[in-house]
Amino acid sequence: MRNDNVQNVRVDYQQLLRDAMDTARRLPARGRPADYIPALAAADPEAFGMALATVDGEVHGVGDWEHPFSIQSVSKLFTVALALAEGGDGIWQRVGREPSGNPFNSLVQLESEQGIPRNPFINAGALVATDRLLELTGDAAGTVRDFLRAESGNRLIATDDGVASSEARHGHRNAALAHFIASYGNLRNPVDSVLAHYYAHCAISASCRDLALAGLFLARHGLRTDGSRLLTRSEAKRVNAVLLTCGTYDAAGEFAFRVGLPGKSGVGGGVLAVLPGRGAVCVWSPGLDAAGNSVLGVAALDALTTATGWSVF
Repeated sequence: MRNDNVQNVRVDYQQLLRDAMDTARRLPARGRPADYIPALAAADPEAFGMALATVDGEVHGVGDWEHPFSIQSVSKLFTVALALAEGGDGIWQRVGREPSGNPFNSLVQLESEQGIPRNPFINAGALVATDRLLELTGDAAGTVRDFLRAESGNRLIATDDGVASSEARHGHRNAALAHFIASYGNLRNPVDSVLAHYYAHCAISASCRDLALAGLFLARHGLRTDGSRLLTRSEAKRVNAVLLTCGTYDAAGEFAFRVGLPGKSGVGGGVLAVLPGRGAVCVWSPGLDAAGNSVLGVAALDALTTATGWSVF
């Protein structure tokens, strides 16, 4: 991706975001909030926020862009990145880099593939990444939380204990995934500890503004807000690649087709997308499609990249 050919022409980011929001809001379909996690079921499907943070330090937003929401699987991006930063490429011996072609909470492939999840952005893979980060730091959820606080400048970012408890009470499939992975020796920590940290980082509440700022390290090819290096350029490239092919569950092909950016979605309605070399954009609307992706969020990102040409293709 490259910057605009015409130099010294200021991009009106605010207008671009307004136009993308207006396009998305014209859709008749809104989707439905995640109802298998009771704490998320009451979210307003009409809610919408969108924020864009640039590598030059600008932040723009529209709608409910500063309203905190449950980030859910968006946290998986930060979990695997921090596991890479803390422990290097060893994580890739324990989790794959291929699309699953199955729902995000599927157990189907684990037995035939000897307890190695297809990628770190489905639930099974995120449990392995959480286990690795817990092994390296002693506090996987706290490490993710502290990273988000530091990159966004928002010290109020925290786990919503009510959401975490709701997930734990109804997390039978995640528990089954964790025990199945452990039966193959691919978890190093007790299953209960891994699950607790997994629920805690998924239940972090943050806003579109917070997540757009936190995602800038991938737009900066691995550099954090303070200029220190979290990942090498090669590692950042690889995380972006897996985001593109695996970041939106079994609809990753459709997301690449429509949006053309590396991105990670969550069933709380958030989608964080990376504009390499330019910035990061986060959109939130709780109504989900059948794959678990925000209906209006994907539509807004589609409108944004269609209007600007800001795609990796």
